[in-house]
Parts: sequence; structure tokens; C-alpha cells
Amino acid sequence: MPSGKGNENDMSLQSAHTFLAKHAPDIQILEKSTSTATVAEAAEAHGVEPAQIAKTLSLRLKDEVVLLVMGGDAKIDNRKFKAQFNVKAKMLNPDEVVEWTGHPVGGVCPFGLPHALRIFADVTLKKFDVVLPAAGATNAAIRISPDRLAELVEATWVDVAQVQS
Repeated sequence: MPSGKGNENDMSLQSAHTFLAKHAPDIQILEKSTSTATVAEAAEAHGVEPAQIAKTLSLRLKDEVVLLVMGGDAKIDNRKFKAQFNVKAKMLNPDEVVEWTGHPVGGVCPFGLPHALRIFADVTLKKFDVVLPAAGATNAAIRISPDRLAELVEATWVDVAQVQS
């Protein structure tokens, strides 16, 4: 395991392992020797196109923190987001991300969370048979179908992204 954040990263990875062992024991966490913290790094490391990387954003909706999993080539469409959630999208800062998700930025995933958070999955994920969300560390991911991902984390499907061209 690469060094770096060390203990915090290890605990985050362990929480994802524990969650998957309980809820999806057939899914293996793929750990790379290089960073997969960005969409570009993850796509290159796993040999997929950036759109297949399922990035997890930590957002504040008024008094609630939620997670939004979306395609790696997408960004939030402010108009669609406001229509869905009645509020402008506001990202958490890196310290808040760790506090709410237990995962470091670049390793945030909807698995093994220390707090019960509502999770949303954007339809940009549905164009693939397999997507790759992070798995609690900046060098870890899993391969999973979008529908199984949503089912596993009890995500609600939304359409709040636009694909960047």
C-alpha cells in the first residue's frame, strides 16, 4: 500500500472493505500503486474512458449533506440541480468531506460512511454497463454496474448533470 495520508486513508479504505464484504461480497476492491484521485488518473490506471469513472461529490443542501455520484466527464448543471433540489449546489470543503464521509478527497465513495447520508446517482452513469467509483482511498476503486451501484447504496436516480464536450 502506498504511503501518503497513511492512517486516515487506511481507515477509509477499511470502512469501504467492511461495507462491501457485508453487502456485496462478490465485489473486489482494486488497489493501484499509483494515484487514482482524479478522473483522468483513475481512467488511465483502470484503462477506461473518463466518463466511466463514477465520481462522488459531497454537497450541502440547506441543512443537509448529500452525496451525488455522476459520470467522470460530467459537471453539475446548475439549472437542473436547482430544479431538482430547490437550492444551488454547494460543495463541501476538504475537511468537511472527511468529516461527513470518512473518506479523503479523491477517494470519496458512497460506501462505508460514518453518517447516514442521502445518496443520488446521476443518469450520466447509465450509458455504461460498468462504472468505477472510488473505494475509500486515493488509489482504490471497484467495477460495478450503475444499477447495482444505485441499489447497493440506496441511491435515488436524478438528472442534474451536463456532459462536458
